[in-house]
Amino acid sequence: MVGGRDVVQVLSCSAFHDTQLVCSGDLAYLGESWSKTVSAAGDVPLQGDFSAEHMIFGVEGIDPLRREKLIDLLDIDLQWRMHKVSDGQRRRVQICMGLLHPYKVLLLDEVTVDLDVVTRMDLLEFFKEECEQRGATIVYCTHIFDGLETWATHLAYIQEGELRRCTKMEDIHELEKADNLLSVVESWLRSETKLPKKEPIKSSILSRGASPFDSSPFKSSRHMAYYR
Repeated sequence: MVGGRDVVQVLSCSAFHDTQLVCSGDLAYLGESWSKTVSAAGDVPLQGDFSAEHMIFGVEGIDPLRREKLIDLLDIDLQWRMHKVSDGQRRRVQICMGLLHPYKVLLLDEVTVDLDVVTRMDLLEFFKEECEQRGATIVYCTHIFDGLETWATHLAYIQEGELRRCTKMEDIHELEKADNLLSVVESWLRSETKLPKKEPIKSSILSRGASPFDSSPFKSSRHMAYYR
């Protein structure tokens, strides 16, 4: 959470404090794949012996036309059993359910990594229609730049936690000579590796020296976190 209550705002509401943003459906988020943490196996996909139809049609208050459009767009087989599907198929169902409710602002975090090229491009075209026809705003965090030259309207580039660029796509002069956005971002990243690294912040805890309790079997550790 950054700064005070009004430092970061979405739709004139406090991004970190106003729960009505999400409860109203005005702000939506799609990120990591459905998973759960198992102590011996790490992150494993959420699974269950039920169909994609059971999940998608279980969401109430949905426009049937929007639902059918998303099912067709993402090429979802309603008979898929969720404990037998691939990562890409599970991701399609997740995206479909996340987009059923119309939103005003949508935050996307690497949502297309498990999708094939055709589905990814179709999904980006759907997002473009959402912005142009409904006036929605979409913020897309990604490391996959294929086809984004004509899709995005603005670009923000963050380096080591600092906003280095925030501009309209048409104002990125490097794109005039480059083949695509990927080559431009690649040049930025390569120049970034040549910059001097920031000095790590020394923790006051580490500077106090060794503790007689460091070797204690009851000392807190990441392995004990599973049992808290």
